[in-house]
Amino acid sequence: QVQLVESGGGLVQAGGSLRLSCRYSGRTFSSYVMGWFRQAPGKEREFVALISRNGGATDYGVSVNGRFTISRDNAETTVILQMNSLKPEDTAVYYCAASTNTLTVRHGRAENWGRGTQVTVSS
Repeated sequence: QVQLVESGGGLVQAGGSLRLSCRYSGRTFSSYVMGWFRQAPGKEREFVALISRNGGATDYGVSVNGRFTISRDNAETTVILQMNSLKPEDTAVYYCAASTNTLTVRHGRAENWGRGTQVTVSS
């Protein structure tokens, strides 16, 4: 059984940075494509980033490209989302997702999700 636990959220001023972590437990971590999504109040869930099984390929949502960086440590079974140049519109609950299928992650249909961590960016 796969479990995902996010951490690192909080309150930050616009222009600041936060580093989110997603700790994975369960079957072989390196078999899973990992992703981050976010959902703001009253809005649909939005794709943020994903990373391939070996970390060699990444993909980002348009609104975060160039500001956020996703990485993974397969030895530590952790995926990191480094968020820089934060904007108030980045305020949302951020969720970690895992699937063995890249397209499933990319389209928000992963089988495994964490409970989320709140990120609030003040202006």
